[in-house]
This record gives sequence, structure tokens and C-alpha cells, in this order.
Amino acid sequence: MTTLDTPQTTPASLAPSLIVRPSSYFEPLDLAGLFPVARPFELELGSGDGGFLARCALRFPASNFLGVERLLGRLRKIDRKGLRAGLQNLRLIRLEAAYLLEYLIPPGTVHALHVYFPDPWPKRKHRRNRLINARFTELAARALTSDGTVHLRTDDADYFAQMTTVFGANPAFAAAATPSELAEILTDFERTFLARGVATRRASYRRSLS
Repeated sequence: MTTLDTPQTTPASLAPSLIVRPSSYFEPLDLAGLFPVARPFELELGSGDGGFLARCALRFPASNFLGVERLLGRLRKIDRKGLRAGLQNLRLIRLEAAYLLEYLIPPGTVHALHVYFPDPWPKRKHRRNRLINARFTELAARALTSDGTVHLRTDDADYFAQMTTVFGANPAFAAAATPSELAEILTDFERTFLARGVATRRASYRRSLS
């Protein structure tokens, strides 16, 4: 069975790097041009070291995955994992997550949006810097397909309360159960937290047609 640590010969159809550079930072991405095969599109904002994203792309080959991360070192680490596993359904982009979601993701294209352990900005005076707020729910609603879902995880109780409050207040969303096969795929942050006995808080919201 293929794992992320299984050495493989990179297929000729796979780019020498999974890290892509947009042709424009002011126009929506050409998603059809990013992947060799058209599949349902999933997006992870803030991919960290890519533990979740690479495992997800390996486990669900019927979907295409794009990870956004602003730190180049982290992207290169994910790139190595993905190339080693021969993941043709994975691409990476170096950019601020909020900017990508607002300006570069074509409306109605994201089947699943993943946001796991974003910076909680715990000090009260810094909370305005949090990624997930009321405006974020509007951008997520625009980006998702009509039956798309946003999946959230955090270890911060206050941030989790904010997440659930803003999504619960947006009529474009309805609370949904996190699929068990998705919950089983842990981020590296999550593995560390669980080893320390720190609880992970999860929530999912489906795009509502009402």
C-alpha cells in the first residue's frame, strides 16, 4: 500500500514541483489548468507542514486538493511528501489564505473547505486578526458549491465559540456532522495536542440552499 514515505518514481505527467504560481494575482485561478484530471475540488487554508493535506490527497484520489500556505519552507516540505507519494491530485500555492479565498477562488467551485488550527490570536486586542469571522462566512459561502461543506478544527475554546457563532448566524449554512473518514485524518498539530491530552474541537457546516 502506498504511503507518504513510500519512494516512487515521479510520473511524467506530474509536475517537477506541486507548488504553482498564479498567472495573475488579481484574477480567479484557472482550476482546470492546475490539475491533469478534472475532479471535485477541495481547498485547505493554512496547510502548515501538510500532514493532513497530503494524507487526504492520498486517501481520496477522486478529489483534487489545493493547499495554501504563506511560509515557503512548509510548502517545500509538503511538496516533497506529495512528489514522493506520486500525488497528481495535489497542488500548493504560496499566499495569504484570506487573500486567496477572497480574490482568487472562482465562485461556486469548492466542494470542501478545510480550516484547521488557524492562529487563535488569543489576546483580546488581536482578535480582529482572526481568519474566521462574519466576513469569512460570506466568502466561504461564495466559494463553495451549492452542496459544499466547510470543516473547522481548533484547540482554542474561545476561537471555537467564535467560529460556531459566526457560521450559526449565517443563513447560508446549516450545521453538519463531520464525516468519520475525514475525522480520522489528523493534522500534525492535532497529533501533538492529543498526545498532550489537549482536546480538539471540530465543526462542519454545509452550504444551505434556503
